[in-house]
Amino acid sequence: MKTIGRCGFAGGCAVLLLSLLGFPSRSVRASGAGESGTLTYDKEGNFVLPRNYREWTFLSAGIDMAYGPNGVSATGHSVFDNVFVDPDAYRYFLAKGTWPDNTVMILEVRSAETNVSINHGGHSQGGVTGVEVHLKDASRFSPDKWAFFDVKPSGVGTLISKTADCYSCHREHAAVDTTFVQFYPTLLPVAQDKGTLSPAFLKDQAAVEPAK
Repeated sequence: MKTIGRCGFAGGCAVLLLSLLGFPSRSVRASGAGESGTLTYDKEGNFVLPRNYREWTFLSAGIDMAYGPNGVSATGHSVFDNVFVDPDAYRYFLAKGTWPDNTVMILEVRSAETNVSINHGGHSQGGVTGVEVHLKDASRFSPDKWAFFDVKPSGVGTLISKTADCYSCHREHAAVDTTFVQFYPTLLPVAQDKGTLSPAFLKDQAAVEPAK
């Protein structure tokens, strides 16, 4: 297995391990988060990935997004980031502009391919090379409420250390409630309308916007 030196959810904050080449690309129903608004962990406290997550609400796809100085992933290969969120959380966000407890966001990383079939320009999405979970569980992850999991080919996600750079990156730059809503075009206008954009994000925006 390989690792991808990047932190997902629409960009590479720093080094987060995605040791997932060979992750099964089938989609079948299993326990986990979703319409029921519940989360499933095994006895070791690992998160159980819902196998039907591709039936959830699709938020966005990015290609080769990175925040760190090295740009693209450590492998040097182009990748797509596909982000899904459970439907209950999506509907809540549309109404409130923020995320409820038990929100689950899933990042599925796929290789970017060229010259596939009749296509001779640009990129199409290939096989899955990594899966990462960002979830909100206030009772388990107080006081931050949010946690990251690195999902293995078995579908079981192990908790990423709280010292990993992805936590500080999301706290310091995320648009809403430690999530990168700034990269989700259907949700950013909602947050703007509801007034839920974080002070950190607004500060970042002020720094990159041209002076008037």
